[in-house]
Amino acid sequence: MTKSAGFDPRRPLTLRDVSEASGVSEMTVSRVLRNRGDVSDATRERVLEAARNLGYVPNKIAGALASQRVNLVGVIIPSLSNMVFPEVLTGISEVLEDTGLQPVVGVTNYLPEREESVLYEMLSWRPSGIILAGLEHSAAAQAMLAQAGIPIVEIMDIDGQPVDSAVGISHRRAGRQMAETIIAAGYRRIAFLGTQMPNDHRARKRLEGFEDALARHGLTLADREFYSGGSALLKGREMTEAVLKRSPDVDFLYYSNDMIGAGGLLYCLDKGLDVPGKIGLAGFNGVELLDGLPRRLATMDACRLEIGRKAAEIVAGKAHGGVIGGEVIELSPTLQPGDTIRKAP
Repeated sequence: MTKSAGFDPRRPLTLRDVSEASGVSEMTVSRVLRNRGDVSDATRERVLEAARNLGYVPNKIAGALASQRVNLVGVIIPSLSNMVFPEVLTGISEVLEDTGLQPVVGVTNYLPEREESVLYEMLSWRPSGIILAGLEHSAAAQAMLAQAGIPIVEIMDIDGQPVDSAVGISHRRAGRQMAETIIAAGYRRIAFLGTQMPNDHRARKRLEGFEDALARHGLTLADREFYSGGSALLKGREMTEAVLKRSPDVDFLYYSNDMIGAGGLLYCLDKGLDVPGKIGLAGFNGVELLDGLPRRLATMDACRLEIGRKAAEIVAGKAHGGVIGGEVIELSPTLQPGDTIRKAP
């Protein structure tokens, strides 16, 4: 997008900016954005398109507070059913508890258009910061983030270019590390099973890193099974059954998360398969669910509690002497081999 001459990216956008970009009066822009008054469909579309391209979000509290900010921190996550994100929220809440800032949560269900809508609503209340999962966003969401004028912290992932700050792990590196461990243990016929593909960009990056490491050893995936819905034990069982019926010679199953991995482990044990002798398994996230399984599923801790804490510290100005923004913090996940990967020879 080309900005007009003299445009200052640090200056909050105003109705005048939208007016100039759309070629209609500020009064008309105001009517369109407040959905008031009689405006033609063509004019309405022109105004909305200009606002969208600029990243302009109307201020619902304009004139109500001198600071033009409220003590809210918008937290945007893809799921509450995924056990990873409640722990991230715990870390955020712990840090913000004595700061006067209050987290407000929005859920996107891994859908870019839903993220865009949630972000729009949150920014319209002029929060003091935004924490959101992932580095991949729609063009409109990216524009809103770039023009927000507040601390933005993208969490869970550092494999990409953040708008402002980022806190997370390298998922590509995590995938490579898991592959190297599996190969060192002697497994060669390896399958990948993933949910929320391809919208779960972090699982996609782990798979990319995993396949890169396989290729270095002259290997490729023997099979793969994708499911677009959410994670569940039953889904893990179903996906595992499908792969093993299709490719009975597979000797390792790598799951995109622990929930479906746990379902896969239960399926293998029910069928009397030798785990980890005949077939190995691994998940990702290191969730507490694994503590109740008959065997400890190999996994990797995603540092989720620490990610939440670090992100909140950035928004609250607690990190690096109160400097807010412009930080990239990479955390290092720990591989936990559990009982489902053979000891390396």
